[in-house]
Amino acid sequence: MDMPSDHMTTRKLRSLQTREKLLAAGRDIFIEYGFQKTTISQIIKKANTGYGTAYVHFKGKDEILIQLMEEVMGRFYEIAELPFRPESRQEAYQMIEKQAGLFLEMANEERPMMQVIEEAIRLSEDVNRKWKEIRERFINQIAQDIAYSQKNGLARTDVDNYLVARGWFFANEMYLWEIVKNELGFTVHQIAHNLTAIYTGGLYQ
Repeated sequence: MDMPSDHMTTRKLRSLQTREKLLAAGRDIFIEYGFQKTTISQIIKKANTGYGTAYVHFKGKDEILIQLMEEVMGRFYEIAELPFRPESRQEAYQMIEKQAGLFLEMANEERPMMQVIEEAIRLSEDVNRKWKEIRERFINQIAQDIAYSQKNGLARTDVDNYLVARGWFFANEMYLWEIVKNELGFTVHQIAHNLTAIYTGGLYQ
């Protein structure tokens, strides 16, 4: 009875190791060549695994990129899902500015991979679709935070929390991509401060 179980555990471990090797190789190759110029063959070769084995895990480079994108965005989710229970407008402002700063700073830290993701969103329908799903998750989290503030008398109630959340996320996303492209001469702190001042000035009157 033990042998089949042990055998399955070993096979599963080996399978997980192969998957991780493919993802690590994919990250390196994507960063080196960009999304468009990367091929699945390059990734498989760097991972030192067989084609048949590789295709058990991923159908192509798009799937590998999507998995890498989810892992990167997981770090952004941790910021978006920080507890948000302010007791005053000032506390809400401070928490929102901190979140915005952490979110944009993460774009700095993950710039090489985010550059690949930005390219892939433009070139791959599957990646673009996944990005839209990711975007909605952020927006829904923001909408919940706004609803909390509205319920507790901190934010205006004459506006729709979901629509405001979309506007706030898109503003942050715009600056995120500009940071990723290294196109701005402003610090993350300056961007976060100005964004938050305008956003909270309208919502937390």
